[in-house]
Amino acid sequence: MQTEKKYFFLKLIPPRPTFFVDMTDQERNMMKEHGQYWRGLMEQGIVHVFGPVMDPNGVFGLGIVEAINEDEVRSFTADDPAIKSGLTTLEIYPINAVLRK
Repeated sequence: MQTEKKYFFLKLIPPRPTFFVDMTDQERNMMKEHGQYWRGLMEQGIVHVFGPVMDPNGVFGLGIVEAINEDEVRSFTADDPAIKSGLTTLEIYPINAVLRK
């Protein structure tokens, strides 16, 4: 069984390109829950970086996470309130990470 952890780039895709500037109050509340959820994963050492990427073509979310495999990533991201509700979608990409020692 593989136990060495790997790194993954997560791209959180909002429901529309203008979402960052025109989200409804309900969507804003959901995104607050989303942020709290990811802060908890960061405190556990699973997430190393997360936050919005200010792409002029449409803001999207970024996460850099550490996990044994993609299935593990999918298991903890499935509980993200924004993903669970269907508000956002997620793309997962493995990284051949070069780390500072």
